[in-house]
Formats: sequence, C-alpha cells, structure tokens
Amino acid sequence: MSSAQDAIVVGIDGSEHSLRALRWAAANARRRHEPLHVVYAFAPLAGFYGAGMPVLQNAYDELVRVGEKTLADAVRTAREVAGDEVTITSEMPDEPAAPVLVSRSRGARMIVLGSSGAGGFTGMLTGSTTVEVSAHAQCPVAVVRGRDTEDGPVVVGVDGSANSERALDTAFEEASWRGAPLIAVHAWSDDQFTGYYGALPLAVDWDEIEQDEQRLLAEQLSGRQERHPDVKVERVVVRDRPRHQLLDWSAQAQLVVVGSRGRGGFGGLLLGSTSQALLHHAQCPVMVVRPGHER
Repeated sequence: MSSAQDAIVVGIDGSEHSLRALRWAAANARRRHEPLHVVYAFAPLAGFYGAGMPVLQNAYDELVRVGEKTLADAVRTAREVAGDEVTITSEMPDEPAAPVLVSRSRGARMIVLGSSGAGGFTGMLTGSTTVEVSAHAQCPVAVVRGRDTEDGPVVVGVDGSANSERALDTAFEEASWRGAPLIAVHAWSDDQFTGYYGALPLAVDWDEIEQDEQRLLAEQLSGRQERHPDVKVERVVVRDRPRHQLLDWSAQAQLVVVGSRGRGGFGGLLLGSTSQALLHHAQCPVMVVRPGHER
C-alpha cells in the first residue's frame, strides 16, 4: 500500500510557491488528524535527452544530493507545522510530476499544489502541471494561491450539476473541519434564457426565474445542512456569471470550492472556464473537486 493512501499529498519542487503549499497541507493534516505524504518528483534527465547531451555521473549525483536535501528540508518544515502527532512520509520518484501526482491521487484524501513552480531548481510545478493534475486527479485538488489565512468563510459554487453536488459535499466537510461558515453561491446568467446575440426569443419573467434559481439552491442544500448542523450557511443567488462572483468572493474567503466539468479532451478543457479562472486569478486557495470523487 502506498504511503499516499488516505493521506493528504503535497507536491513540492523547492520553490516558494510549493513551500506555501507544503505549509498549507501540513496545517490541514494537523487539523484533520490525517497523514501527510510529501512528493518531490525528480526527473533530472528530462531536460537533457532532447538536446542529445550526456549527463556526467558527478553532475547527476549532485542533482540527486540537492533533491534529497530539498525533500528533507520540506519534511522538517512540515513537521514544524503539523506537530509530532501527524504521520509524515515522503518520496522522490524519478518521474515527471504530473503523472506521479495523478497516480497518487487514486487513494489520497487530496492533492495540494502551489500555483506555480517557477523558481524551483527543476521548475516542477509549472502552471500547466497544476492544471493537468487538477484536471485528471481522482481526489480533490487544492491549489494554494493568493492570501494565506485561516480566517473568512468557505465559498462553494453551486450550479445544480452532479459535479457541483460533489463540490458542495466537500465544501461542507471543509467548513466543518475549519469551524468556518459556508457561503453557497449560485450565479445564473441571462445567456441561459436568451437566444443568439442576446435576443429574447420569448417574454422572460425574471422574477419567476429568480424564484426558480432560489429553489434550485435550496434543493441542493437540502439534507446537507441537517448532516452538518455545526456549519452556518449563507445562500447567495445572483444574476451574474459564476466566475465573476466566485472571484469576487475569493477576496474574503479562506477557501473556494468548485466542481470541474469533466467532459473529456485535453487537460485544460476538463476544467471549464470557471475552474480555470479561479486557478489563475483567485485571491485565496482553490479546491477543484473532480467527477467521480466519492469519499
């Protein structure tokens, strides 16, 4: 059984972004009393093969030494944050980051990444890697960006889909663990009710639509509030694009939770425009919940 099984898994690369992600993951492991698994995907030969350049043994050995030190330092930092009661394991596989982390996601509680890896000596956690893991992981993926705070509400986007239901379940759990209020945001757009070029094909009763959207959110919350009586819930129903609302709420939230579309195709297309916008522009950590996630 992998050390990642039932653990919070964090990917590091030595950059400041991944160090923030490491501390965030360690704090969550402490809060949840769950194990933490630190992954430093080490693929030093990847940059040499295309150029046809041989790698001298002493150069490779030096890269391994630096990698081992980076991982050891990360484990010490995690221990300082998580305390002695959290089990911390680590690994340095000789593979590219994205496939390693997607593989570890199969049994993990969540994957935690920094928003960018530029600055680490291997540059592991580039934006494209973060997007790829977020798109393909089989557990929730938390991308640590923006403000680093434990104050503020947990915010979740709700659109009535199966994906947002899974995100809503995860958001309730996160709010409960954190002792934070939950803000459930349902944003609906005129585009749902208008034709091409914004033309109205029929007379639209916006008041009736507003009531329907209120009912949709109430139905999504039904039962979940009863299962989490400790979580104070605020409902927000607004006529706007979801990405605009969630980005605005990220300015005061400690975490934004969103589902992903999961329609297939290339990595970026798996996420949808709202998830993509949050990964790149949110002012707080973002958690993407993939289709099929059942914990």
